[in-house]
This record gives sequence, structure tokens and C-alpha cells, in this order.
Amino acid sequence: MSKAELKSRSKLTEQTLFIVKPDGVKRKLVGEILSRFEKKGFVIIKLKMFSFTKELASEFYSIHKEKPFFDELLSYITSGPVVVAVIEGNNAVITTRQMVGATKSFEAEPGSIRGDFGLGFTENIIHASDSLESFEKEVNVVFK
Repeated sequence: MSKAELKSRSKLTEQTLFIVKPDGVKRKLVGEILSRFEKKGFVIIKLKMFSFTKELASEFYSIHKEKPFFDELLSYITSGPVVVAVIEGNNAVITTRQMVGATKSFEAEPGSIRGDFGLGFTENIIHASDSLESFEKEVNVVFK
């Protein structure tokens, strides 16, 4: 591979974060979800299971603090353990968002994670960073 090809390829490679939410963990979907990302060709860089405290969840979801669903979101994300993963691969952010599907599970396409497993709006199985900037903020909150 030439230097130009390597440079071009490295620009496509990026990292992103996703969280299997409490409903996904409770329903034992962690392995299935991780498998989908691995089969797509992503490499798992970091992986951990933990439970959000209200303070940590408030920091993580601070972008939504003025929205009417904020308290419900905090209550839900702190209701049980989650699994957080940092993955790496080509176009990781956009590809992960496509694999995850629409936020409202009932609007998500069949074949997407939310389309196949999600049950609603808040209980929608998975969170994924929506940009590289969000990834940087989120990874620094959950992997302090």
C-alpha cells in the first residue's frame, strides 16, 4: 500500500462509542449487539459494564438537560447496569448510527438494532455518539 493510500485510509478510521442501555442488558442482548459490530468489521477498543449514578448520567446527558424528557432519561439510564464500548473502524460514527437506527424504535428500520430489538422511545436498547465531538465528551465521562 502506498503512502497516499495509507494516509487516505487513516482519515476514514475513527472511533466511536455506544452503550447497551439497561433494557438491552436486562434482555441479554449484549452479545448479539457486540457481535453485529464485530461482524461489520469494527474492532472493540474498550469495553466495560457499570451502573450510572444520577450525577454521572446528568453529566453524560447534559446536552438534554433543558428538554422535557431529561428526568425520565436519567431515571431510565440509572435503572440498571449498562455496557459501554469504544469501537474503531472506517467511518465509525456514521456507520454505527446507521446500524443503531432511528431513536424511536417504532420508526427504526428492520435490520437496525433498534428496529429489531427496541420497544419505544426511552427504552430503545442502545445509545451511540452522534459525532466525533460527542464521542470525545462521552468517552471522557464514562472512561474517567
